[in-house]
Amino acid sequence: MRLTVAQAIVRYLAALRSATPEGVEPLFAGVFAIFGHGNVAGMGEALHAHRHALPTYRAHNEQAMAHSAIAYAKAKFRRRMMACTTSIGPGATNLVTAAALAHVNRLPVLFLPGDVFVSRAPDPVLQQVEDFGDGTITANDCFRPVSRHFDRIVHPAQLLTALPEAVRVLTDAALCGPVTLALPQDVQTMAYDYPDAFFAPAVVSFDAPAPTAAAIARAAEALRGAQRPLIVAGGGVLYGLATDALRIFADAHGIPVAETQAGKGALPWDHPLQAGAIGVTGSPAANALAAGADVVLAVGTRLADFTTGSHSLFTQARLVNLNVNAFDARKWHGIDVVGDAGSGLAALTAALAGWTAAASWQTRARDTARAWRDDIARLTGQRDVVLPYDGDVIGAVQRSSRTSTADDVAVCAAGTLPGELHKLWRTSVPGGYHVEYGYSCMGYEIAGGIGVKMAYPEREVIVLVGDGSYLMLNAEIATSVMLDRKLIVVLLDNRGYGCISRLQQSVGGAPFNNLLDDGTAGSAPRIDFAAHAAAMGARAEHVRSIPELEAVLARARASDRTYVVVIDTDPARTTAEGGWWWEVAVPEVSERAEVRAARADYEAGKTKQVP
Repeated sequence: MRLTVAQAIVRYLAALRSATPEGVEPLFAGVFAIFGHGNVAGMGEALHAHRHALPTYRAHNEQAMAHSAIAYAKAKFRRRMMACTTSIGPGATNLVTAAALAHVNRLPVLFLPGDVFVSRAPDPVLQQVEDFGDGTITANDCFRPVSRHFDRIVHPAQLLTALPEAVRVLTDAALCGPVTLALPQDVQTMAYDYPDAFFAPAVVSFDAPAPTAAAIARAAEALRGAQRPLIVAGGGVLYGLATDALRIFADAHGIPVAETQAGKGALPWDHPLQAGAIGVTGSPAANALAAGADVVLAVGTRLADFTTGSHSLFTQARLVNLNVNAFDARKWHGIDVVGDAGSGLAALTAALAGWTAAASWQTRARDTARAWRDDIARLTGQRDVVLPYDGDVIGAVQRSSRTSTADDVAVCAAGTLPGELHKLWRTSVPGGYHVEYGYSCMGYEIAGGIGVKMAYPEREVIVLVGDGSYLMLNAEIATSVMLDRKLIVVLLDNRGYGCISRLQQSVGGAPFNNLLDDGTAGSAPRIDFAAHAAAMGARAEHVRSIPELEAVLARARASDRTYVVVIDTDPARTTAEGGWWWEVAVPEVSERAEVRAARADYEAGKTKQVP
């Protein structure tokens, strides 16, 4: 079959199938593309020819379209994914931030950026980055440190090995992350006689290895010796489709469950053993149990600093790490159990038959979990306030649901909101909580919402975003209207970077360069966010109170088009309940007394830290 390189890539991607919980479906749900020189002639022609088998979606910003593609894969628990193609130069490098986001979060996305001519005949071409000491370097080499796999296609025959290798990495439970295939624009257009069998539909499986019997035995021995065990559920529970296995294991042995940001939704919010969020943004229930546990079973988590309290939380406990990735399983001196979360939990359930946590520990776990659920109801309940805080808004969003919040998906990424949502959002089903907090990338929210809506077209996707993130990357409101992917965007305007302003002051700094009214150079703008969103085709309103917000949310839910609701919020207040120490280095010397006091607190916190 004589095809150009671009045609072969598109035909190959369109043929792949994935075994998902819903049945066999195309592995690639489509390609996001912004065309320019370097991909419009090669990839553009190929995508047009196969647009019915492999849909092409246009966006307004390359970073944003990659966020949408990544969010789609996250919402599909990594069983389906998307590709992104760009021109050379800024179109390509705009993807790099998104590549880092996917890399940190272990999420699959295929990047197909255009590249300069392999022939070098017209060098230097428009937008070409020239390295004075290495003629092989192009702008696309920026992808190398933030890709799980990188290749540059310099000959058509290379696809016969490069494409299967790319798909292997994208679908490998342990290696999963972004893959970059740099595509020089002349090579995209070169023809080659590819074997027909290369394009035969193939079903990709997502099998992950089960832990060895020896590893299960070591873990079971540690747990059998425990009186006060705790499970920390991470994103691997969701990606491993192991939520049922987690529930069965927790119920069988009476072990409370705490959740990371990526793992939230692994156990229904009202399950008796659900202790809530853990760590820096954690609930008082989960953190108290973590501080008192003698064994912690960490399942599918990277054990990032927000989970471990910068290694100051559950330091007294023996750690067992069940993770499909050996790199993560061997962190923090734990007993490593390398393998699939579902089969690992099932094996542990069998190995621990007849054993349960101490009765007093189970009682304590259920009581503290129940008390925290009561606190959530109080914190998110209706209050008569002049200037609401994030918890008030979260409560209003959840009350506005026509049926059950199981139908809603909350999307967020950065600022104050992820911490508040981690504590306060209630979800009963996997996928009902979609917060990107591995990279905590401002600007992910609206673009990510589009990807989630593409994954769950029947569900209400509610993007909660601060004014700071909105101003960074908002053009995908126009994309959501253009693609007919309706979102509800709740924009909380606290007049700047409220989260970092509080952090700045907590380490002794003066309010500076964060809130718009901090007194930095220039005059503080008054931004009409509702008018701005409406100018991009959305319906939009600004509200002044929580009752108004609830009324507008009813209209937003009934709308057939993206609806943006703006509300002013308090930049100073957060939920005081819960939380844990987080290491943020404080200057060792300073003229400010506040900084010196913060340094003393910092050094005291360091004494609780175990390296």
